[in-house]
Amino acid sequence: MSYPGSEFDESWQSLLAPQGYENPIPPTTPYHLAVIGAGPAGLITAIVAAGLGARVALIERHMMGGDCLNVGCVPSKALLEFTAANPKPDFDAAFAWLREVRAGIAPHDSIERYRQAGVDVYIGSAKFDSRDQISIGDQPINARRYVIATGAQASVPPIPGLQQANALTNETVFNLTAQPERLAILGGGAIGCELAQVFARLGSEVHIFEMAQQLLPLESPEAGAALAESMRELGVALHLGAGVESVSGEGPNLVSAGGEQIEVDRVLVALGRKPNTDGLSLKLAGINTDKRGLIQVDSKLRTTNSHVFAAGDCASQLQFTHHADAQARIVVQNALFLPTAKADKLVIPRCTYTHPEVASIGRGAKELSEQGVAFERFSVQFDELDRGKADPDGSGFAEVLTKKGSDKILGATILGRDAGEQIASIGLLMSNGLGLKAAGKSVVTYPTRAEYLKRLADAYTRSRFTPMAAKTLKAWLDRLV
Repeated sequence: MSYPGSEFDESWQSLLAPQGYENPIPPTTPYHLAVIGAGPAGLITAIVAAGLGARVALIERHMMGGDCLNVGCVPSKALLEFTAANPKPDFDAAFAWLREVRAGIAPHDSIERYRQAGVDVYIGSAKFDSRDQISIGDQPINARRYVIATGAQASVPPIPGLQQANALTNETVFNLTAQPERLAILGGGAIGCELAQVFARLGSEVHIFEMAQQLLPLESPEAGAALAESMRELGVALHLGAGVESVSGEGPNLVSAGGEQIEVDRVLVALGRKPNTDGLSLKLAGINTDKRGLIQVDSKLRTTNSHVFAAGDCASQLQFTHHADAQARIVVQNALFLPTAKADKLVIPRCTYTHPEVASIGRGAKELSEQGVAFERFSVQFDELDRGKADPDGSGFAEVLTKKGSDKILGATILGRDAGEQIASIGLLMSNGLGLKAAGKSVVTYPTRAEYLKRLADAYTRSRFTPMAAKTLKAWLDRLV
């Protein structure tokens, strides 16, 4: 079938799931490490371990690269960038671009690259036969240690009529070859908001349905309100505080929520994800999961079977590619060497790549208040900075929350252009146990938005300038000749 960008899809699929691929013959000596799942966590675990000289098997049931490359971060960001850069973006050109970008990155995650790195790549579904053996079909695979990195998939709730409506998810929306004129998006989290802006820019009529009273319910109310304003400017209709009760019909669909009925052509579900742990026969291996199917691990990412580790979305509440990357490096250390690396101290940022971007790290004000943690708030508006004054789109803010009476950073939120880039400085401070005062010692280029950090450090310093300190300083200055 020919469609815009179909030639790129052919290249992409041939690299990540080539037809006629023959699995290697397992060696008689057990592998040092067998990794189930070739998404970010599995790929990094396998190639780092192989680079250190370990004998590694990597098993993938579908396509190398996992959600991030194939149906997640890469295609969504390609569409966001394309539609933001073009005043009147065209659907066919936008989707051809995402397929070109995806195919261009595919060699990095390809079977051939991993084979050249010394990894034995198997295509097929793996399951445990016992505590210390897995199999692919009727082929047993033996290893000294195992890593489960099977990721997660879109969760489709039991809303009446939703299954019959042929609803889209992140796993199918990037396969579209025709633009929906009217699109309902169930869920106002990161995925729902990003794709809402994409389709609104392409000219679709977009409706977001979110049970919470704000977009991005995990972020601050200020960030949610600013994003909502941007959405409305794009023409996106927001249905907040209203859960979808039913969906009826097949093209068009009638979405019922909060007493309203909205007719659309397609429905996109963006209501969270569930771990891919079914079919692994985890009980045979003595591996426990929670009621959602999330694999239970300790701080060293060991499962309840000490020879089996788990990393990434199948074992973490925080489902981000960069978190899976960090966990993979911990797994390599603990599975092959002295198990001294811990995951419970990782400081993980997150970003929603809408306009404006919303990035955060650590705990927010609501969470801290619920936990009874006293904190102080320091914030700066980007249009107070000289760079912001010179930028027609210089709006946004940065906010840092510190432990009361200390400069220890508990959390931060940044809203505005390049928020995902700007939050990295906060992450660097937090990961190295540095407080907000440390930011005041750095020198940043002028004029940049990065000046926000020095402004916040200065604000913290001023907050420590007590009446007693002012009196002492005045007495000192009065003594100067």
